[in-house]
Amino acid sequence: MDTVQTQGLVPPSPHTRVRTRPPAWVDTKLQWMKLGSHRTHCSPTDVPEPLCSAPLRLCPHRCSASTAKSLLFRFLPVLRWLPRYPLKDWLLGDITSGFSVGIMHLPQGLAYALLAGLPPVTGLYSSFYPVFLYFFFGTSRHNSVGPFAVISVMIGSLTDSLLPSEDFLESINGSNMTVNEERRDAARVELVATITVLTGIFQVALGLLQFGFVVTYLSDPLVRGYTTAASVHVLISQLKNVFGVSLGEHSGPLSLFPIPCCLNHKFASKLPMPIPIELITIIISTGISYGVNLNAKFGISVVGDIPSGLKPPVVPNVSYFGQVVGNAFAIAVVGYAICISLGKIFALKHGYKVDSNQELIALGLSNFLGGFFQCFAISCSMSRSLVQESTGGNSQVAGVIASLVILVTILKIGELFRDLPKAILSAIIIINLHGMFKQFKDIRMLWKSNRVDLTVWIVTFMATLMLNLDIGLGASVAFGLLTVIFRTQLPHYSMLGRIPDTDVYRDVAQYQMAQEVPGVKIFHSSSTLYFANVELYAEALKKKSGINVDRLIEKKKKALKKLKKQQKKAEKEMAKRKKVLPCRSDPATHMQDGHNGPAVAVIELSGEEDSAPPAPTLRTLGLPQPSFHTVILDFSPVSFVDTVSIKILKNVRERQGELGGAGAPGRASPWRRGGGPDDCRPSPLPWWNVSCRLQIFRDFHEIEVDVLHCFFPSVHAAAEHARREQRSAPVSASTHRPHPRPRDGWGPPREPRVPQQPDLSTRM
Repeated sequence: MDTVQTQGLVPPSPHTRVRTRPPAWVDTKLQWMKLGSHRTHCSPTDVPEPLCSAPLRLCPHRCSASTAKSLLFRFLPVLRWLPRYPLKDWLLGDITSGFSVGIMHLPQGLAYALLAGLPPVTGLYSSFYPVFLYFFFGTSRHNSVGPFAVISVMIGSLTDSLLPSEDFLESINGSNMTVNEERRDAARVELVATITVLTGIFQVALGLLQFGFVVTYLSDPLVRGYTTAASVHVLISQLKNVFGVSLGEHSGPLSLFPIPCCLNHKFASKLPMPIPIELITIIISTGISYGVNLNAKFGISVVGDIPSGLKPPVVPNVSYFGQVVGNAFAIAVVGYAICISLGKIFALKHGYKVDSNQELIALGLSNFLGGFFQCFAISCSMSRSLVQESTGGNSQVAGVIASLVILVTILKIGELFRDLPKAILSAIIIINLHGMFKQFKDIRMLWKSNRVDLTVWIVTFMATLMLNLDIGLGASVAFGLLTVIFRTQLPHYSMLGRIPDTDVYRDVAQYQMAQEVPGVKIFHSSSTLYFANVELYAEALKKKSGINVDRLIEKKKKALKKLKKQQKKAEKEMAKRKKVLPCRSDPATHMQDGHNGPAVAVIELSGEEDSAPPAPTLRTLGLPQPSFHTVILDFSPVSFVDTVSIKILKNVRERQGELGGAGAPGRASPWRRGGGPDDCRPSPLPWWNVSCRLQIFRDFHEIEVDVLHCFFPSVHAAAEHARREQRSAPVSASTHRPHPRPRDGWGPPREPRVPQQPDLSTRM
């Protein structure tokens, strides 16, 4: 079997044992025929060790007890970690954390239900059922799931638009109109239950389809800009409840709220648990409202009756599906994005992993099942999660304890909050937004670090603020994807040079120590190649290499046209001279005797290929020549290429070939060679592609087989090979040994031999 010196990264023969070191360099065409064949089974000996793991994962698994157990543990992570729960080390911290988070759940659940336009008791339900279900399916140990302000305001915008209060006006005594709150609340609960169930269906489906990566399309600036704008929506929506009472009487609590918050932050290390300011405020305000009878005397809106006990499950109204399908999908994506972002932060801090797809399933099941029990869609709260983590919570046992606190409230204590003023709940909502309003500081940070991310943040904020929340999210995602397209279309192009005494290559414009390899141009792009940016790639290559191929080709064509005219003129003059020359016995040489000068020998050149005149080159035509002999394309950032990219690169390569002999100084007509005489291909400027993935190698092979010999595993290998070939190149055209013509007729002609001038002195 023929071998190639250092070219073409190919797998070993199936008859050889797979080794841990890289495979031997073997014949390119034979190995690519093996790679191109499709097999119906997986064999570790068919491909080298780094490649055999992926096909083996595709092999179907037999049904067995171990497989069923593995699937069960995957969808119920609690079965994996609960038997190994360190009771002595974690239980006390989880109990303390659970009570702290449960106390926070109570006021936030009531407040976020008001924000969603629902009866307060639904907030308590949403703080119990989903939290308890997440214990079984979740993989994050510190996330505190439950009602969240952004999700609540998204739901509230739907309830206000689809079921406004004006639709439930009823006349009293034939003249006055009032809103039938009981009918309105029942209709809204039915609508929100449908939205929640549909949201859960979307999340479970995405999780089962392994679509956890969908959150990658929501960048951090996009999420932060969106939540900041949603917080403004929340603030505006609660002003009506805040200013529904006298400013003089109720501005006091708002101004006093930051003081305990600062105390909690300052003495967090000394306090066993945070001061429950929200709960204390609710208790005091409820007592004052009950004692003074604010609702009857001053018309202050209060929470009203909170029914005790749990409600039986109800089936959602599927007739709403068509109206809320888009909003449900937006709620599913936003809720998951916030939850997985916080989960990854805590997982990185405490050294464990969060399964993104399982988190989708956990949230989806919590929403889906919770929707049957009058819950609204939930997500993860940053404030509660920070409290759960800072008070010693180590697992979702804290979540179970928090849900039990809410259960006791629903069964026994809930009816005591009937006189709670809604203004207090609105104040709690506004105070809980202070963390999101701090995200305005991102503008200054992004201005210094990344202007593109700043643009995404501002556009997301303005779109969400001016448009509806669901439309704003769609516009923000579209703009974020547009920035990705622009970034791939306008990457950073550079020429690489070698750091002395190393095999490291860096941008010569940014690294002073990097030096270009003599006679070699190494071109690097920071992006992948596809139809949208390959033209810019070719233009950047032309600009960075310093050769305007199109202009040189035009100049060469003009010079060849001029040379052709001169040759025709010379042939005509030669024909005229032949007519006046006397015949000689020598058919090859005719002597013209001149009476006024020396005799002139007219040499008739044979029409054979061996005596043809030399082909004109850029040097003989007087045109500028490249200062290098090889072009190396660094494909290390390229994750994929499409057919358009390959064809355009092939076209640029062929345009380089039209220069004809401009690539290697000292050669009359340089040619790249592959594995044998049949692989001779014209390439005045050899192009070598390095550091590319195997799939890119195969893509090039499918379209243009003759470039397989131009692939190298690294930039250094290609550069060293170029230097070795240049050192072994002939010094001049007269000493260059021509390559034989390929048998198929395609390829370079033989190198022309310059005819020797006859010695006229011997013939005179």
